Parts: sequence; structure tokens; C-alpha cells
Amino acid sequence: MEEMVGSKKISLILFVLFCTFSLGAQTMMSSGKILFERRTNLEKRFENQEDRGWMKGKLKEPKIDEFELRFTDSTALFVPILPEVPDEREWATMQNTTYQNLNSGELIQQFSFWGTKVLMKDTIEKREWIITGSSREIAGYNCRQAMWEANDSTRIYAWYADELMASVGPETFNGLPGVILGLGIEDGGVVYFAKKIEKLEDPNIKKDIPTGKEKDWYSEDKLRKIVVDRFSDWGQVDRILFDMFVW
Repeated sequence: MEEMVGSKKISLILFVLFCTFSLGAQTMMSSGKILFERRTNLEKRFENQEDRGWMKGKLKEPKIDEFELRFTDSTALFVPILPEVPDEREWATMQNTTYQNLNSGELIQQFSFWGTKVLMKDTIEKREWIITGSSREIAGYNCRQAMWEANDSTRIYAWYADELMASVGPETFNGLPGVILGLGIEDGGVVYFAKKIEKLEDPNIKKDIPTGKEKDWYSEDKLRKIVVDRFSDWGQVDRILFDMFVW
């Protein structure tokens, strides 16, 4: 009788392990399509400038932008999803398109400056991540937290899902053992969160990367210099550079 009970227990344990393994296998992905929502706290972003007439009354509500991340095991394309009805505060955030190739180290970006498209081609930045040990659930996945010190005063936190087997994320982010599903500045001024994750039907994402003539492309160093030269009189150079190159 005891042998039968023991046998049943072993069978039950094996069944549970099988179900657990099967469920995990269903969720493991090396390519996919992710809908992201970016929430920007405009009061924090334009702190001490709310008295300007053209900003007054437009900073109270956070600005919501949507993006789509298409990824494979070695490439990622992050593109904005433009609303059918333009937000009157469209000037307040950037809508960048970013392509990363982890094999070649190639980074391609298209920046949008008030309707003008600017193209940049450079190499992928390597960030020094610190795994914190914290975790949370995002879009149905258990995500681990990591932290990157962007500069002396700015920390950016990321939450990655190691079941999504690609070292990519929103904007230019990468370098973690899984796809980044959550990303945000420490003060909560800008946060990205995945809302929906689907199978990638067409893995040829390179056909949709930004293109241009040879003369249209800038390196990051050259583009930084142009921004400093053109926007110094605005008093917003540091913020523009942060928006362009920290993400």
C-alpha cells in the first residue's frame, strides 16, 4: 500500500514538472513584436519653465506615446506609432526610430525635430548594468530589475524577461540577458512599459529601417556638435542632448 502511495506521489510530481516545463516552453521566444507605452511627466521634464506662455496649462497631464519593438535573436527595430489625431503637445517629446544589429554592432536612428527627419549611423553603446535582485510582472512575464548610471545624477532602471531570448529593448537599450519590457528614469519622469507581446510574423525587420543618401547621415559626435551650435540660444541644449542620446 505504501509503495502504491509513493508511486502516485512520484507520478504527481512528474506530472507537475512536465506541466511547468511545457508552460515555460510555450512562453520562451527568440523573436517577437511588442507594443510599448511611454509615459512622460511633462511637469518634471520642463521644470521651472511652466510660466512660459506657450507651455502654460499644457504640462499637467502626462503625455502618452506608443511604440512597437520588433526583435529577433540579434536585431531590433523600435518605431513610433503615430496617433490618428496629433497631440497638441507633440513638440514636448521625441519620436525616434531605432535599429540595432547586435552581430555587427551597427546602430541606426532617425530623429524627429519638429517635423524634420535627421539620420544617424554609429555603433551600439555598451552599458554597465547592475542587477538589483528586485523583480515585477510586466505583460504577463516575470521580469528582473537592473540599473544603469547614465551620469552622476541620473539612474535608469530596466526590467527584463529572460524568457524572451534577445538582448534588446526600447530605443537603443540592450545588454541584458533578456528583452527589456520596462524602462524608466529613477524619478519617474519618463517610463516605458510593454503592453502586449505577440509572435513576429515577418522576421525580416531590416527592410523597414530608415534610409537616406550618403550625405544625409551623421555620426553621434557630429550630431552632438550640430545640436550644441544650433540650440545653445534656446537654453535647452542639455535636455535635447539627453533626450537624443541617453535613450
